[in-house]
Amino acid sequence: MARESLRDLLADERVPADVREVLAGDYRQVEEMLDKLEHEELHISVFGRVSVGKSALLNALLGEQRFSTSPLHGETRETQRGQWHEYRSGGVFLIDTPGINEVDGEVRERLAHDTAARSDLVVFVVDGDITEVELTSLRVLASSRRPLLLVLNKADRYTAAELETLLASLRRHTAGTVEPENVLAVSADPAARVVIRVTADGTETETRERPQPDVSVLRERLWEILEREGRTLAALNASLFAGDLADRVGERILLARRHLGARVIRTYCVAKGVAVALNPVPVTDLLAAVAVDLTMVVHLSKVFGLPLSRGEAGELVKTIAGQMALLAGSAWAIHFLSSALKLGTGGLSALVTGSAQGALAYYTTYIVGQAAERYLAAGKSWGEGGPKMVVRDILDSVDRESVLAEARADILARIKAPASQTAG
Repeated sequence: MARESLRDLLADERVPADVREVLAGDYRQVEEMLDKLEHEELHISVFGRVSVGKSALLNALLGEQRFSTSPLHGETRETQRGQWHEYRSGGVFLIDTPGINEVDGEVRERLAHDTAARSDLVVFVVDGDITEVELTSLRVLASSRRPLLLVLNKADRYTAAELETLLASLRRHTAGTVEPENVLAVSADPAARVVIRVTADGTETETRERPQPDVSVLRERLWEILEREGRTLAALNASLFAGDLADRVGERILLARRHLGARVIRTYCVAKGVAVALNPVPVTDLLAAVAVDLTMVVHLSKVFGLPLSRGEAGELVKTIAGQMALLAGSAWAIHFLSSALKLGTGGLSALVTGSAQGALAYYTTYIVGQAAERYLAAGKSWGEGGPKMVVRDILDSVDRESVLAEARADILARIKAPASQTAG
């Protein structure tokens, strides 16, 4: 059912094509998530700075050299994963991610964050006391509400006393972000040590040997979490991911609708401005203005997927116009004044006064359109501040003179165009 619903949305031509194209990538992630749920998979991501030993840690857990390691920075350039067969339930995958502080690695860092966001559990690896960059990233991950483990790797470099002090510091710095029992120390790839052996005859031989990895405390903690919460982790992560995706989808569709709405508003502004400028009868100017605004609002409501009847649109226009009259009464006074001037001059100054009156009509329709758009974008709601606050914000944010100048230019261009065509 979920897949069918997603496919239907992507195939829905009412959703703008460019939006559907962008959303296709998001929905591929959804299908991956659905596959993950169907196969009862659990994903554990390992996250951290470059060269803290993430890949080595994963190899130690897997018991094989599955992930590439190198002394060079940025060896892991894309996410990699391996199945953790040692865990008896199976279906658990360990995921390596690029280093978050790689030079010129913004893309890789974003990839790491995205991977962690789609994982059921995150292991954050450090190799010393936590840095400000690491702490910031850790808090971002914690906000995703996924279980977090903070692992101090390369513990073999420290004495017992130093290690105790360092773990205490890590727990103090991450208090409220990581549970104290989830701050652990491991040695994924211990440094080689000099070993001196003495034979029976007293001969000494010196060799360098590399101790076995020691990640047992991490393995046991992961198993404990998986045994206790494994079944719920994937479902919780899927719901969180779906919620985040729904927000992104909504934002993108709303943005597309606003782009389309802006074109609709401008079309009606020009139409109303020209009609008012050319109409020699001042009273009918106002009647035509209301009709244009009402039709525009009905059109906008369809763009936003919240159709209004003409009666509902009329009430909305009335509400907006009432607030405009209270907040910008001078604009309406000018409208009536220019209308009277057009009548009093017998039409001699029609081009001048008509274009001025048309520009004002253009402006008022622009404000009505902006207010209606905000109302519809909020799901037919004015918000806590009501229509007065919305209209006030629009009037304060709009450069009135710029809009009027653009309006006059558009109106004059369209008034003169027929005359030019006739002369030709």
